Amino acid sequence: MPRRSYDQFCPIARALDHLGERWTLLVVRELLGGPRRYSDLLADLPGVSTDVLAARLREMERDGLVVRRRVPRSTAHVYELAPAGRELTPVLAALADWGGGRLGERRSTDSVREHWFAVPLATMLRPVVDVATVEVRLGEVVFTLHVADVPGYADGPADNPAAVVETDLETASALVAGELDLDGAVERDRLRYKKIGVETASAEPLPG
Repeated sequence: MPRRSYDQFCPIARALDHLGERWTLLVVRELLGGPRRYSDLLADLPGVSTDVLAARLREMERDGLVVRRRVPRSTAHVYELAPAGRELTPVLAALADWGGGRLGERRSTDSVREHWFAVPLATMLRPVVDVATVEVRLGEVVFTLHVADVPGYADGPADNPAAVVETDLETASALVAGELDLDGAVERDRLRYKKIGVETASAEPLPG
């Protein structure tokens, strides 16, 4: 199927020619944490049909946003972001910042995954922590935030995290929505921050 275009000689319109289809940016969100199998993407994109997801991935491969590669010593394949797709990290961070204030209360029809809060948490922590890598334990889910440069994250625990944050989904959503600030979360013991190698009997205050 030929690509639909706005036919406008404008960088914003041209970007939307590549990114404006439904699900495209959410696929990028899922791949920010690392390579995913098709079944993983389907599971973490509730509401997308298998036909639509397959079509969107083909389009994103064609546009140089994702690559599909075979897992070594396996018949399985994974999708991962190409450099052009990785360049969208600050775009998603800005969208998360804009959308946080419009998050509102979770509706009965809303799905949720803990890792959907990784990018906004990285953006929030970046100005106030004095480390580059933070392991986040959000309920039963663990991911690693990279906060030294462009905010980003990786699935799973860090090999050598500089600090650890422990919190829960309710607190994370309140932080992202602006209903709670980091200092308040620490003071109420809803978020614990600890530098690795620092002995402390209780949660540390956040730097800055």
